[in-house]
Amino acid sequence: MTIDEIVRRVRQRSARLASGLPVDPAPLGSDLSLSGIAAVPQSWRPASVLVPLVNRAPDITVLLTQRTDDMPSHAGQIAFPGGRRQAGDADAVATALRETEEEVGLSRQFVDVIGAIDSYRTGTGYEITPIVGVVSPGFTLHADPREVADVFEVPLEHFLDEVNHKIGSRMHNGHERRYYAMPYGERYIWGATAGMLKNLHFILTRAG
Repeated sequence: MTIDEIVRRVRQRSARLASGLPVDPAPLGSDLSLSGIAAVPQSWRPASVLVPLVNRAPDITVLLTQRTDDMPSHAGQIAFPGGRRQAGDADAVATALRETEEEVGLSRQFVDVIGAIDSYRTGTGYEITPIVGVVSPGFTLHADPREVADVFEVPLEHFLDEVNHKIGSRMHNGHERRYYAMPYGERYIWGATAGMLKNLHFILTRAG
């Protein structure tokens, strides 16, 4: 898939979501979707992540982080750069770009934001807006060692191949919770990150 086709599909999806026009529903709306459990309505706390697609033509990669083992939540997990919205953030895009600069040192001047895709609700009460951006090569990274243990890239094609989409499960509060996982070598990508990647796969390959 070319970068031009990715941009076209994401912009189309983003525009339809923003306008309220009908769209084909994304596979996952929350951490609980695969378990057949409805997300409990509540005052969801807004957050944003950047889905950084690095344009290493002719290849495209996805930039991801691995959280440090001593983080108070989601320790050691693989994630997109991002976090909760702060009072000074104008919108979801501002949150995603600010958090990305703070976490990994990726300057926004290298990021061409192409659109927001389907939101994702977590079991911890956040409603995450994924912001897809095309990242131009030539950037340097300076990860915050308090939050980020590693920054790495995975070929986008890995996530577009459904052979790599696995379903795992674990018990939580006496209930089985099922989730997507997309392992890449020794990297175990699962949970909300894999869920948002599953939605991106849908947008790039199937969504109308």
